[in-house]
Amino acid sequence: MQVTLIHNPGAGDSQISGDELTQLIRQAGHAVTYQSAKDDRWETVLEDPGDLIVVAGGDGTVGKVAKRLIGRSVPMAILPLGTANNIVKTLGFADDTPIEDLIHYWSTAQLIPFDVAEVNSDRGSSYLIESLGAGLFASMMAEAENNPVLDRFNSQSEIKAILQMLQTKLKHYAPKSFSLCLDEQVHSGEYIFLEVMNIKSVSSNVDLAPEANPGDGLLDVVLFTESDRPLLDEYLAQRLAGQHHLPQLTIHRAKQIQIQGQDFKLHIDDKVETASHGTPTAFTIDINVIPQALQFLVPLQDDQATGDRQWK
Repeated sequence: MQVTLIHNPGAGDSQISGDELTQLIRQAGHAVTYQSAKDDRWETVLEDPGDLIVVAGGDGTVGKVAKRLIGRSVPMAILPLGTANNIVKTLGFADDTPIEDLIHYWSTAQLIPFDVAEVNSDRGSSYLIESLGAGLFASMMAEAENNPVLDRFNSQSEIKAILQMLQTKLKHYAPKSFSLCLDEQVHSGEYIFLEVMNIKSVSSNVDLAPEANPGDGLLDVVLFTESDRPLLDEYLAQRLAGQHHLPQLTIHRAKQIQIQGQDFKLHIDDKVETASHGTPTAFTIDINVIPQALQFLVPLQDDQATGDRQWK
């Protein structure tokens, strides 16, 4: 198999080098072309990607590669090296599986279709791979982007620090007004946050949509009200104590979503957008699912290879 490897050498806590990754792939019997994601011209490697694009990095690197492969029928595989690795966890395999084992499992892997969504607003057009949100999470992500202390933490310490930031911010975060049309269903009210989820988790593995299936043609929408505030506070406290109790949130599902509101912070995947001059502005966002726009090669362990894969 001809593999194109796109590697983010600065991802997470990884100590593995590009040369080591290349050697492991060749030892598994594949030809490989290496490309650093830090190279300004990294996209040129996608012009002739071979049989498989392999992304070695975190969710951000996976997302930026995936957005350039939409509709091209070029399969992707992930070697998770990031901090949160939310995408691989939704795809159903552990991010602590040894890299050499993941490469070994490609021979029995299964292609999993993966939806994306097109996002249009007066700020432009983009694609959603993971999630889109306004309110609490977007505000917290903006603060985290400008916090240089986080860059000095290892992955586990960074996750804990962000959960602490989120818990502190949650206590006093004021709800904002939004109006939504989910297919033909209208919702409006005061929300601490809204999140449109294509995968299970947002930020530091916060499982807002634990049943999300990114291949079902639907997006999971979480509308978080004042009455839900204690649920998230309890969840964050348990996460910080080393537990992983899932909050019981109401989930709506839709193919077409329109959001209207007034807030100058909005995140699309891991990128936060703010209005110019820091002034809140009214916005309308249209979100439409593009079914099965991507394909991920998901490793099956040896004892799964002869059985039916269940979505986790």
